[in-house]
Amino acid sequence: MKRKTLLSLAAITLFLSVAGNAAAADKTSKYRVYQDTKLILETSDYKTAENYARWFADSHVEEIGTRNWLWDNYPRYKVYQHGYSAPDWEFATLDEAVREASKWGSASVRDLQSGGWVWNNYPRYRLYQGDNTLDGWTFVTLNDAIAEATKWANAHIVDLSTHRWVWDNVAAAKKTELRQTGAKTYQVYQGKYTTDSWKFAYLEDAIAESLRWSNSTIVNTSTGKVVFSNVKSFKVYQNNNYLDAFLSVDDAIAYAKWYDHTRIVNEEAPKLAGSNQTVWSNYPYYQVFQNNNLIADFNTIPAALNYAKGYSNASIRLYDGGTAIWDNLRKLQYWGWNGTSSDGTIRSHVNTTSGLDVVSPTYFNLEDSAGNVTDTSNKDTVAWLKKQGYAVHPLVHNQFDPKLTTAFLASKEARGKFIGTLVNKAAQLGVDGLNIDFESLSGSDRANFTAFMEELTAAAHARNLLISVDLPRGSAKWNAQTAFDHEKLGGIVDYIITMTYDQYWKGSTEPGSVAGLPWVEEGIKEFLSYGIPRDKLIMGVPFYVREWKVDSAGNLESNRALLMKDLEPLIQEKKATKTWDARFQQYKVEYMQDGYKNVFWLENEATIKARIDLAKKYELAGVAAWRLGYDNANVWQTMIQQK
Repeated sequence: MKRKTLLSLAAITLFLSVAGNAAAADKTSKYRVYQDTKLILETSDYKTAENYARWFADSHVEEIGTRNWLWDNYPRYKVYQHGYSAPDWEFATLDEAVREASKWGSASVRDLQSGGWVWNNYPRYRLYQGDNTLDGWTFVTLNDAIAEATKWANAHIVDLSTHRWVWDNVAAAKKTELRQTGAKTYQVYQGKYTTDSWKFAYLEDAIAESLRWSNSTIVNTSTGKVVFSNVKSFKVYQNNNYLDAFLSVDDAIAYAKWYDHTRIVNEEAPKLAGSNQTVWSNYPYYQVFQNNNLIADFNTIPAALNYAKGYSNASIRLYDGGTAIWDNLRKLQYWGWNGTSSDGTIRSHVNTTSGLDVVSPTYFNLEDSAGNVTDTSNKDTVAWLKKQGYAVHPLVHNQFDPKLTTAFLASKEARGKFIGTLVNKAAQLGVDGLNIDFESLSGSDRANFTAFMEELTAAAHARNLLISVDLPRGSAKWNAQTAFDHEKLGGIVDYIITMTYDQYWKGSTEPGSVAGLPWVEEGIKEFLSYGIPRDKLIMGVPFYVREWKVDSAGNLESNRALLMKDLEPLIQEKKATKTWDARFQQYKVEYMQDGYKNVFWLENEATIKARIDLAKKYELAGVAAWRLGYDNANVWQTMIQQK
């Protein structure tokens, strides 16, 4: 959906004219809306977040960075019947929950923020006619039971708390007659044991005897049917350990409240679909897991959240069903460019990595302004990469030719031809997406490049392909004059990869770091200020440095690129010195050769970790390395530990 911004375009234009500079409104996202653990919106405006969240059940607004919940609509009360709860039996208020629960027999309401139930209509009385009863002949009050019983002859009522006979409409003369002349068909059993003295002609007498013996039953010997039981059916468990059993639910609850993590199971309750026959529980409703191990549980979401945030790979799950409502399981994606289409080289590249998710071989480029495609792809390479578990997003470039690109982007027909060929080929290869690396564009190409990316993304999505675009680090001060409309692109593509390197590049007139850490962090902030969602933003990291050759007068003579994997051997060979450079937050390496001072800023496991820490700090989707083959296995061991 289109993201709302703090200011309209007209307001931004007015602000710029008043301020007298080219600074854009800061659209850095500050809030996220989740439905359970699914991210559904990211925005810079709190009211936008809250209003959007209200459209969804089980949603919350979270502050980015702290991950504190600022608003949620999770239910406070839940209705149960015999341990079963329907999806629409969750409510914000007790009154709403009680109204629903009142429609059902043997129902209860749980306050999810406390241990136990706050309302129930469990039956306290059962009606019999003779020794027969019906499922619907249970009542909460004695008056309700009597009102029904008076409709039937030879009726009686049993108090389910004590199992005593408390009311009947059987005449005294009838009772005497049954006792004196009736057949003794009611036999009392305790387990399988019985005696002749436990035979009765009148059921009330059999019940009176039965109550003298724990866990006894009465059988009508003429029918073979159990017509009465005082077996203690309400069993109390702590965790999975049996504690005790009770005749009445009230006694069971009173006992269970003395212990944590208890539940009461009624083994005589109907076994409804989805029911576990649990009639009461004081298990805290919000459970904290680390991976799949339960480590704590709480009665409120804030308490669970405060605890869970102290653990990695944690989640908060509901006691019923295990639905996760929060987690920090999100892992950084690791992307790597190959810079080649060679099958052997690509295979050797990935074989030295650990934790790599996405591989980007250089397969396609814009051949001419008519939209033809140069294709160097290899289906066997793609199949092999997929088999190893990698996602494949081939790189597509424009030969870095501004004149060619301007002519191509200006032609809707050429764009359509290029997109059609590219997407069809990608689908045939079975790749997961395409990475667009169009560089050296003219500022006048801005609208046409945005249109091209919109057309390409729509066509790719129709074939289940993802689209990422590589954008230079740039600067918010002059971004409006470039070919890249960051805000619009952020709403179109699936990922934006920041090329946060070449702070000092081949054409620089003074030595400096390829990507000083403060410069990289400032770039992240600027990309976020365009309103690009964090989970779309991938930060580029350099696996190379630039070495500068300086003469004795301090003049820059030349420079060259060095691969990260070659730096330590070079330092050892040249006996180079290392000094900390606070400006770039890196070590500056220097050595003398042939009368010249050679200097570069070190890239190693420590700087890569520092870059990954920035990606984590700003909750980005991942990092992308330029490029594979410049690295060594030690770098990847560090990287996988940071995922």
